[in-house]
Amino acid sequence: MTAYKEFHRRSIEDRDGFWAEQAQLVHWNKPAEQICDFSRPPFVKWFKGGETNLCYNAVDRHAGSRPNDRALVYISTETNEEKVYSFAELQREVERMAAIYLELGVKRGDRVLIYMPMIAEAAFAMLACARIGAIHSVVFGGFAAGSLATRIDDAKPVLMVSSDAGMRNGKPVPYKHLVDEACRLAEFPPAKVLLIDRGLDKGFPKVEGRDVDYAELRAKHIDAVVPVTWLESSEPSYILYTSGTTGKPKGVQRDTGGYTVALAASMQHIFTGGAGETMFSTSDIGWVVGHSYIIYGPLIAGMATIMYEGTPLRPDAGIWWQIVEKYKVSVMFSAPTAVRVLKKQDPAFLKKHDLSSLKHLFLAGEPLDETSHQWIMEELGIPVIDNYWQTETGWPMLAICRGVEDSKIKLGSPAFPVYGYDLRIFREDGSECGANEKGIVGIVPPLPPGCLSTVWGQDERFVSTYFSLFTDPVVYSSSDWGIKDENGYHTILGRMDDVINVAGHRLGTREIEEAVQTHPAIAEVAVVGVHDELKGQMPMAFAVVKNAADVDTAEKRAALEKEVMKKVDESLGAIARPGRVHFINGLPKTRSGKMLRRSIQALAEGRDAGDLTTIDDPSTLEQIKAALAR
Repeated sequence: MTAYKEFHRRSIEDRDGFWAEQAQLVHWNKPAEQICDFSRPPFVKWFKGGETNLCYNAVDRHAGSRPNDRALVYISTETNEEKVYSFAELQREVERMAAIYLELGVKRGDRVLIYMPMIAEAAFAMLACARIGAIHSVVFGGFAAGSLATRIDDAKPVLMVSSDAGMRNGKPVPYKHLVDEACRLAEFPPAKVLLIDRGLDKGFPKVEGRDVDYAELRAKHIDAVVPVTWLESSEPSYILYTSGTTGKPKGVQRDTGGYTVALAASMQHIFTGGAGETMFSTSDIGWVVGHSYIIYGPLIAGMATIMYEGTPLRPDAGIWWQIVEKYKVSVMFSAPTAVRVLKKQDPAFLKKHDLSSLKHLFLAGEPLDETSHQWIMEELGIPVIDNYWQTETGWPMLAICRGVEDSKIKLGSPAFPVYGYDLRIFREDGSECGANEKGIVGIVPPLPPGCLSTVWGQDERFVSTYFSLFTDPVVYSSSDWGIKDENGYHTILGRMDDVINVAGHRLGTREIEEAVQTHPAIAEVAVVGVHDELKGQMPMAFAVVKNAADVDTAEKRAALEKEVMKKVDESLGAIARPGRVHFINGLPKTRSGKMLRRSIQALAEGRDAGDLTTIDDPSTLEQIKAALAR
């Protein structure tokens, strides 16, 4: 791995030289006067004085040289729609949306809140903000009105862009009543709400003087030409609120120039996608993967990007692979949860389609277990690359960079620190861990381009949240536990708040889940720490079995529970053995595949499950309640 080691070493030791080279991957209206300004740590400004524009780099420069090439492929298996936009067509649609914004009074630096399903207009809405220098804040479509209202009050948008409804599993998910309620609850509601009427919620109420119709305004601006607004590199591009926040939401603020460069470099060095190819990320624009690798990253690289409204199982478990075959997808990005969902389906669905275009599959969003990693890699017959990052970082922190060196894959490991990240594993006293020693994943600043520049409107919160755990030296804390082996491969063990303290022994839920999943009958598992009077906390496991017949009687459940506990004993010792193993048919997750661990824990402790507006299948919580009552 000498080539990559040298590449990474140079990115840390010669930051200015390294990132000046990467900056050449994008278009600058005005070159930077200073590559890295770290004069006010931990705040950093990248490409200071340079002027660029995200929308220009993602759309205009390709529309100029390759106008007829595919840019955006919109597919909805919910409404059976499919539409392909060339770069030239995408530019026209974005300019129309930008003209609408200008008519509605949106100016440079104003915030536009986007609360949308996965439809093409959502992409136009984001890119139009970038075009005119407005700051978008995308909120996951279907978030509860109260959650939406807190984000409105933090960002203070002048405009909200929304729709009558989304679709999920063939049923409309109305949005308009949530928009109206959020605007009623908010202290600073937007003056205007731009609505895309999909005809899914017939006769939804309109608020006179506030609500405006997208189709009418688009027709009015059908020939609009809206030039890009060149922004200084450090001007904000967007705000994205981190999930699971309590109290006042935490808005991750992203810059413009650093983010553009980081994404362009990542497309070349990590994802190895180039102009004319197609990328399919199965996320949602409400999450950071959707921002970076549905909208901006692929388009900056000149790739076509697929925007998919639907589930991995409808109309059948082969739908994703059908899309890969039809559009000759070369780079795919998904989540471990999706793999575990597919693992429960007939493997024949993976063999029905020609996947020869697919170079690799990337997985991120939560720790990837070795069993699932091995299964999907064997089934697809291509490299499956785990990578680790956060909303805060905007792009991967740990990954194999195949564009630099094709390093060996280690199952369940996101491998090595990505160039630009001086990433290390720290003990809680701030000293550095040795090989195979569990500690906290941290980054020695400055954070590389593309990472959050601050928390929106709260510089002091940026420092206290991310830079207060370690102060000598000051280090960015990821709040994740990790471990590095003697060969430099990293494994993420879960959130610091996912650590269970059993009679003074600190146990990561990920480690116990891995042990449970070594039992061949188990398809998926979630382990949570439950309050225990004697030991402080005890692990409790909720396991999905591959075959329901294995647990259809009390006797079978008891026998399998005993076997699973034995597996944990063998892997980690009796101290890690779950107090109980409950068997269920499905685990509660958000529609983007994130496990609702805190809700599971709350139910196990007899507490309220909390905000469940993003849950995909409410019946899974009922199953947990029933299992706990047995």
